[in-house]
Amino acid sequence: MLRGCALPSMCNFCNKHAETSFHIFFECEFAVKIWSWFANCLNLVLQFTSMEDIWKICDLNSSPQCKIVITAAMVNLLNCIWLARNQARFSNKIISWRSAISWIIAVTSLTGNNTRKVSSNSIRDFTILKTFKVTIHHPNVPAIKEIIWQPPMCNWIKCNIDGACTQGLASCSGVFRNHDVEFLYCFAEPLGNLSPFLAELCGAMRAVELAYHLNWKNLWLETDSTMVVLVFNNISEPVAWNLRNRWVNTRSLLNGMNCIVSHIHREGNKVADLLACHGLSLNSISHWNVAPSFIRNSLAKNHLDEMTKQLKTHTNKVE
Repeated sequence: MLRGCALPSMCNFCNKHAETSFHIFFECEFAVKIWSWFANCLNLVLQFTSMEDIWKICDLNSSPQCKIVITAAMVNLLNCIWLARNQARFSNKIISWRSAISWIIAVTSLTGNNTRKVSSNSIRDFTILKTFKVTIHHPNVPAIKEIIWQPPMCNWIKCNIDGACTQGLASCSGVFRNHDVEFLYCFAEPLGNLSPFLAELCGAMRAVELAYHLNWKNLWLETDSTMVVLVFNNISEPVAWNLRNRWVNTRSLLNGMNCIVSHIHREGNKVADLLACHGLSLNSISHWNVAPSFIRNSLAKNHLDEMTKQLKTHTNKVE
Protein backbone atom coordinates (compact mmCIF):
# COMPACT_ATOMS: atom_id res chain seq x y z
CA MET A 1 0.00 0.00 0.00
CA LEU A 2 2.90 2.38 0.71
CA ARG A 3 4.23 1.67 -2.80
CA GLY A 4 0.88 2.69 -4.29
CA CYS A 5 -0.67 -0.74 -4.77
CA ALA A 6 -4.42 -0.79 -4.33
CA LEU A 7 -5.04 -3.50 -1.72
CA PRO A 8 -8.26 -4.16 0.17
CA SER A 9 -7.81 -3.39 3.87
CA MET A 10 -10.62 -4.35 6.19
CA CYS A 11 -10.70 -4.98 9.94
CA ASN A 12 -11.44 -8.66 10.51
CA PHE A 13 -13.23 -7.92 13.77
CA CYS A 14 -15.87 -5.44 12.66
CA ASN A 15 -15.63 -5.56 8.82
CA LYS A 16 -16.57 -1.89 8.82
CA HIS A 17 -13.33 0.08 8.83
CA ALA A 18 -9.94 -0.05 7.20
CA GLU A 19 -7.37 -1.89 9.26
CA THR A 20 -4.91 0.46 10.96
CA SER A 21 -2.87 -0.03 14.10
CA PHE A 22 -4.86 2.52 16.05
CA HIS A 23 -8.20 1.10 14.88
CA ILE A 24 -7.27 -2.50 15.73
CA PHE A 25 -5.99 -1.73 19.23
CA PHE A 26 -8.30 1.11 20.31
CA GLU A 27 -11.25 1.86 18.01
CA CYS A 28 -12.58 -1.53 17.02
CA GLU A 29 -15.59 -2.83 18.94
CA PHE A 30 -13.58 -5.87 20.07
CA ALA A 31 -10.80 -3.67 21.50
CA VAL A 32 -13.24 -1.16 23.02
CA LYS A 33 -14.95 -3.89 25.06
CA ILE A 34 -11.62 -5.13 26.41
CA TRP A 35 -10.39 -1.62 27.22
CA SER A 36 -13.71 -0.83 28.92
CA TRP A 37 -13.28 -3.90 31.11
CA PHE A 38 -9.69 -2.86 31.91
CA ALA A 39 -10.78 0.70 32.76
CA ASN A 40 -13.40 -0.72 35.11
CA CYS A 41 -10.69 -2.82 36.81
CA LEU A 42 -8.62 0.31 37.43
CA ASN A 43 -11.68 2.45 38.25
CA LEU A 44 -10.50 4.98 35.66
CA VAL A 45 -11.72 6.65 32.49
CA LEU A 46 -9.25 5.80 29.72
CA GLN A 47 -8.83 8.03 26.68
CA PHE A 48 -6.10 7.40 24.12
CA THR A 49 -4.97 9.68 21.31
CA SER A 50 -1.76 7.79 20.55
CA MET A 51 0.02 4.56 21.40
CA GLU A 52 2.25 6.39 23.87
CA ASP A 53 -0.74 7.34 26.03
CA ILE A 54 -1.22 3.79 27.29
CA TRP A 55 2.05 3.81 29.23
CA LYS A 56 0.95 6.81 31.26
CA ILE A 57 -1.28 4.44 33.17
CA CYS A 58 1.87 2.93 34.70
CA ASP A 59 2.66 6.27 36.31
CA LEU A 60 -0.35 6.01 38.61
CA ASN A 61 0.30 6.20 42.33
CA SER A 62 0.31 2.44 42.93
CA SER A 63 2.41 0.03 44.95
CA PRO A 64 5.39 -1.72 43.27
CA GLN A 65 3.50 -5.01 42.94
CA CYS A 66 0.41 -3.29 41.57
CA LYS A 67 2.46 -1.39 38.96
CA ILE A 68 3.97 -4.67 37.77
CA VAL A 69 0.49 -6.19 37.45
CA ILE A 70 -0.94 -3.17 35.57
CA THR A 71 2.01 -3.12 33.17
CA ALA A 72 1.76 -6.87 32.55
CA ALA A 73 -2.00 -6.59 32.00
CA MET A 74 -1.55 -3.89 29.33
CA VAL A 75 1.16 -5.85 27.52
CA ASN A 76 -1.00 -8.98 27.59
CA LEU A 77 -4.05 -6.98 26.50
CA LEU A 78 -2.28 -5.67 23.39
CA ASN A 79 -0.83 -9.10 22.68
CA CYS A 80 -4.25 -10.72 23.04
CA ILE A 81 -5.83 -8.29 20.55
CA TRP A 82 -3.07 -9.01 18.04
CA LEU A 83 -3.36 -12.80 18.48
CA ALA A 84 -7.15 -12.63 18.11
CA ARG A 85 -6.74 -10.56 14.93
CA ASN A 86 -4.33 -13.13 13.45
CA GLN A 87 -6.69 -15.99 14.30
CA ALA A 88 -9.48 -14.16 12.50
CA ARG A 89 -7.30 -13.21 9.51
CA PHE A 90 -5.37 -16.42 8.89
CA SER A 91 -7.37 -19.22 10.58
CA ASN A 92 -10.88 -17.82 10.23
CA LYS A 93 -11.40 -18.33 13.99
CA ILE A 94 -13.30 -15.72 15.95
CA ILE A 95 -12.29 -15.35 19.61
CA SER A 96 -14.91 -13.73 21.83
CA TRP A 97 -13.90 -10.74 23.88
CA ARG A 98 -14.90 -12.57 27.09
CA SER A 99 -12.50 -15.41 26.28
CA ALA A 100 -9.82 -12.82 25.58
CA ILE A 101 -10.33 -11.28 29.04
CA SER A 102 -10.03 -14.69 30.72
CA TRP A 103 -6.72 -15.25 28.91
CA ILE A 104 -5.43 -11.80 29.93
CA ILE A 105 -6.25 -12.50 33.60
CA ALA A 106 -4.56 -15.92 33.49
CA VAL A 107 -1.24 -14.76 32.03
CA THR A 108 -1.16 -11.57 34.12
CA SER A 109 -1.68 -13.67 37.25
CA LEU A 110 1.56 -15.54 36.52
CA THR A 111 3.52 -12.29 36.42
CA GLY A 112 1.92 -10.80 39.52
CA ASN A 113 2.44 -13.92 41.62
CA ASN A 114 6.05 -14.44 40.57
CA THR A 115 7.28 -10.92 41.27
CA ARG A 116 8.95 -10.14 44.60
CA LYS A 117 7.57 -6.61 44.70
CA VAL A 118 5.36 -5.73 47.65
CA SER A 119 1.90 -4.23 47.74
CA SER A 120 0.39 -1.50 49.90
CA ASN A 121 -2.61 -1.67 52.22
CA SER A 122 -4.86 0.44 49.98
CA ILE A 123 -8.29 -0.78 48.90
CA ARG A 124 -7.51 0.19 45.30
CA ASP A 125 -4.44 -2.04 45.11
CA PHE A 126 -6.32 -4.84 46.84
CA THR A 127 -9.14 -4.68 44.27
CA ILE A 128 -6.81 -4.64 41.26
CA LEU A 129 -4.68 -7.54 42.49
CA LYS A 130 -7.73 -9.63 43.35
CA THR A 131 -9.21 -8.98 39.88
CA PHE A 132 -6.12 -10.53 38.30
CA LYS A 133 -6.01 -13.35 40.88
CA VAL A 134 -2.70 -12.17 42.31
CA THR A 135 -1.67 -13.01 45.87
CA ILE A 136 -0.96 -9.80 47.77
CA HIS A 137 2.65 -9.45 48.93
CA HIS A 138 2.26 -7.52 52.16
CA PRO A 139 5.07 -5.13 53.13
CA ASN A 140 7.41 -6.22 55.91
CA VAL A 141 6.00 -4.03 58.63
CA PRO A 142 7.97 -4.28 61.84
CA ALA A 143 6.10 -6.00 64.58
CA ILE A 144 4.83 -3.84 67.40
CA LYS A 145 5.40 -5.33 70.83
CA GLU A 146 3.60 -3.98 73.87
CA ILE A 147 5.90 -3.69 76.88
CA ILE A 148 4.02 -3.92 80.19
CA TRP A 149 5.47 -4.29 83.68
CA GLN A 150 4.38 -7.58 85.29
CA PRO A 151 3.88 -8.02 89.05
CA PRO A 152 5.58 -10.95 90.85
CA MET A 153 3.94 -14.13 92.04
CA CYS A 154 2.16 -14.28 95.37
CA ASN A 155 4.58 -14.13 98.36
CA TRP A 156 7.36 -12.81 96.10
CA ILE A 157 8.92 -9.36 95.97
CA LYS A 158 9.95 -7.84 92.68
CA CYS A 159 12.73 -5.28 92.42
CA ASN A 160 13.28 -3.37 89.20
CA ILE A 161 16.81 -2.01 88.98
CA ASP A 162 18.53 0.40 86.63
CA GLY A 163 21.74 2.36 86.19
CA ALA A 164 22.45 5.78 84.72
CA CYS A 165 25.66 7.37 83.44
CA THR A 166 26.46 10.88 82.26
CA GLN A 167 29.59 13.06 82.10
CA GLY A 168 31.74 10.69 84.16
CA LEU A 169 29.06 10.14 86.82
CA ALA A 170 27.04 6.98 87.44
CA SER A 171 24.21 5.93 89.72
CA CYS A 172 21.99 2.94 90.38
CA SER A 173 18.49 2.46 91.72
CA GLY A 174 15.86 -0.10 92.63
CA VAL A 175 12.17 -0.18 93.45
CA PHE A 176 10.47 -3.02 95.38
CA ARG A 177 6.81 -4.00 94.80
CA ASN A 178 4.66 -6.97 95.78
CA HIS A 179 2.17 -9.12 93.86
CA ASP A 180 -0.61 -6.59 94.50
CA VAL A 181 1.48 -3.93 92.68
CA GLU A 182 1.92 -2.10 96.00
CA PHE A 183 5.00 0.06 96.50
CA LEU A 184 7.22 -1.22 99.35
CA TYR A 185 10.60 0.45 99.16
CA CYS A 186 13.04 2.13 96.78
CA PHE A 187 16.59 3.48 96.73
CA ALA A 188 18.90 5.60 94.59
CA GLU A 189 22.66 5.63 94.98
CA PRO A 190 25.42 7.75 93.36
CA LEU A 191 28.44 5.65 92.32
CA GLY A 192 31.05 8.00 90.91
CA ASN A 193 32.85 7.05 87.70
CA LEU A 194 31.60 3.62 86.58
CA SER A 195 30.52 2.06 83.29
CA PRO A 196 26.80 1.53 82.57
CA PHE A 197 27.15 -2.23 83.05
CA LEU A 198 28.88 -1.89 86.43
CA ALA A 199 26.27 0.68 87.51
CA GLU A 200 23.49 -1.81 86.71
CA LEU A 201 25.39 -4.57 88.52
CA CYS A 202 25.84 -2.40 91.60
CA GLY A 203 22.09 -1.77 91.60
CA ALA A 204 21.42 -5.51 91.48
CA MET A 205 23.85 -6.23 94.32
CA ARG A 206 22.38 -3.41 96.43
CA ALA A 207 18.89 -4.82 95.82
CA VAL A 208 19.98 -8.28 97.01
CA GLU A 209 21.62 -6.82 100.13
CA LEU A 210 18.52 -4.77 101.02
CA ALA A 211 16.13 -7.66 100.36
CA TYR A 212 18.18 -9.95 102.58
CA HIS A 213 18.27 -7.32 105.33
CA LEU A 214 14.48 -6.82 105.08
CA ASN A 215 13.94 -10.61 105.16
CA TRP A 216 12.47 -10.74 101.66
CA LYS A 217 13.77 -14.18 100.75
CA ASN A 218 11.69 -14.64 97.56
CA LEU A 219 13.21 -12.01 95.26
CA TRP A 220 12.64 -11.35 91.57
CA LEU A 221 15.22 -8.98 90.07
CA GLU A 222 14.33 -7.33 86.78
CA THR A 223 16.78 -5.24 84.73
CA ASP A 224 17.05 -3.82 81.22
CA SER A 225 20.71 -4.94 81.07
CA THR A 226 21.15 -8.34 79.42
CA MET A 227 24.75 -8.45 80.72
CA VAL A 228 23.55 -8.37 84.34
CA VAL A 229 21.17 -11.25 83.61
CA LEU A 230 24.05 -13.25 82.10
CA VAL A 231 26.31 -12.56 85.10
CA PHE A 232 23.69 -13.76 87.60
CA ASN A 233 23.07 -16.88 85.53
CA ASN A 234 26.82 -17.70 85.44
CA ILE A 235 26.94 -17.34 81.67
CA SER A 236 29.09 -14.22 81.37
CA GLU A 237 32.67 -13.62 82.45
CA PRO A 238 33.40 -12.81 86.13
CA VAL A 239 32.85 -9.22 87.25
CA ALA A 240 35.60 -6.60 87.43
CA TRP A 241 38.25 -7.01 90.14
CA ASN A 242 37.18 -3.87 92.05
CA LEU A 243 33.71 -5.39 92.63
CA ARG A 244 34.82 -9.01 93.03
CA ASN A 245 34.58 -9.16 96.85
CA ARG A 246 31.16 -7.57 96.91
CA TRP A 247 30.00 -9.91 94.17
CA VAL A 248 31.19 -12.96 96.15
CA ASN A 249 29.29 -11.71 99.21
CA THR A 250 26.18 -11.18 97.08
CA ARG A 251 26.39 -14.74 95.78
CA SER A 252 26.68 -15.93 99.37
CA LEU A 253 23.50 -14.07 100.34
CA LEU A 254 21.68 -15.58 97.38
CA ASN A 255 22.40 -19.07 98.70
CA GLY A 256 19.85 -18.39 101.45
CA MET A 257 17.27 -16.88 99.09
CA ASN A 258 15.03 -17.78 96.16
CA CYS A 259 16.06 -15.41 93.40
CA ILE A 260 14.97 -14.94 89.79
CA VAL A 261 16.80 -12.54 87.46
CA SER A 262 15.10 -11.55 84.20
CA HIS A 263 15.32 -8.95 81.47
CA ILE A 264 12.79 -6.24 80.66
CA HIS A 265 12.89 -3.64 77.90
CA ARG A 266 13.58 -0.08 78.92
CA GLU A 267 9.97 0.95 78.22
CA GLY A 268 8.81 -1.34 81.03
CA ASN A 269 11.47 -0.19 83.47
CA LYS A 270 10.45 3.47 83.67
CA VAL A 271 10.19 3.72 87.47
CA ALA A 272 13.73 2.43 88.07
CA ASP A 273 15.02 4.67 85.26
CA LEU A 274 13.57 7.79 86.92
CA LEU A 275 15.15 6.80 90.23
CA ALA A 276 18.56 6.21 88.60
CA CYS A 277 18.47 9.61 86.91
CA HIS A 278 17.61 11.19 90.26
CA GLY A 279 20.56 9.37 91.83
CA LEU A 280 22.98 11.33 89.62
CA SER A 281 22.16 14.47 91.63
CA LEU A 282 22.64 12.86 95.07
CA ASN A 283 25.69 12.93 97.29
CA SER A 284 24.89 9.68 99.10
CA ILE A 285 22.46 6.79 98.93
CA SER A 286 18.82 7.65 99.62
CA HIS A 287 16.01 5.34 100.74
CA TRP A 288 12.24 5.84 100.58
CA ASN A 289 9.54 3.94 102.45
CA VAL A 290 6.94 6.14 100.75
CA ALA A 291 7.09 6.62 96.99
CA PRO A 292 8.72 9.96 96.09
CA SER A 293 6.61 12.32 94.02
CA PHE A 294 8.69 12.04 90.82
CA ILE A 295 7.89 8.33 90.33
CA ARG A 296 4.23 8.27 91.41
CA ASN A 297 2.82 8.76 87.91
CA SER A 298 4.86 5.85 86.55
CA LEU A 299 3.86 3.67 89.50
CA ALA A 300 0.21 4.54 88.87
CA LYS A 301 0.57 3.64 85.17
CA ASN A 302 2.02 0.22 86.02
CA HIS A 303 -0.87 -0.34 88.43
CA LEU A 304 -3.42 0.74 85.81
CA ASP A 305 -1.87 -1.56 83.17
CA GLU A 306 -2.15 -4.52 85.54
CA MET A 307 -5.75 -3.73 86.43
CA THR A 308 -6.64 -3.42 82.74
CA LYS A 309 -4.99 -6.77 81.97
CA GLN A 310 -6.87 -8.48 84.80
CA LEU A 311 -10.15 -6.96 83.61
CA LYS A 312 -9.59 -8.25 80.06
CA THR A 313 -8.75 -11.71 81.39
CA HIS A 314 -11.90 -11.76 83.49
CA THR A 315 -14.04 -10.55 80.58
CA ASN A 316 -12.66 -13.27 78.28
CA LYS A 317 -13.43 -15.94 80.87
CA VAL A 318 -17.01 -14.69 81.24
CA GLU A 319 -17.50 -14.70 77.44
